[in-house]
Amino acid sequence: MAEAPTPVDVALKGCCPRCGAGPLFAGLIAFAPRCTACGLDYGRFNVGDGAAAFLIFIVGSVMMAAALITDAKFAPPWWVHVLLWTPLTLALTLVLLRAAKGLLVALEYRTDAGEGSL
Repeated sequence: MAEAPTPVDVALKGCCPRCGAGPLFAGLIAFAPRCTACGLDYGRFNVGDGAAAFLIFIVGSVMMAAALITDAKFAPPWWVHVLLWTPLTLALTLVLLRAAKGLLVALEYRTDAGEGSL
């Protein structure tokens, strides 16, 4: 069996955290039910909304800073801001959300993390 991929590899490539061969995602950000190569059940992983909540702060800060700098330097009309920042924010969020979810799944797999219980 090949060596397991690193969490960064899983995040960037969207591959299985166990074998590295099968796809982790069935869609843009939706997980596949299981790995097609080794059969690892992805349903046991629960990344929740942690990645999305964290990205709100990162992407929001970057986009706000970029919009303010653009407005200060070039003073474009409001519709230019809408046409520029809306698709950029959406694209950056989706790309980073996919990577963040992949990273969280890889870390859960590597540490054998499970649901807490008393």
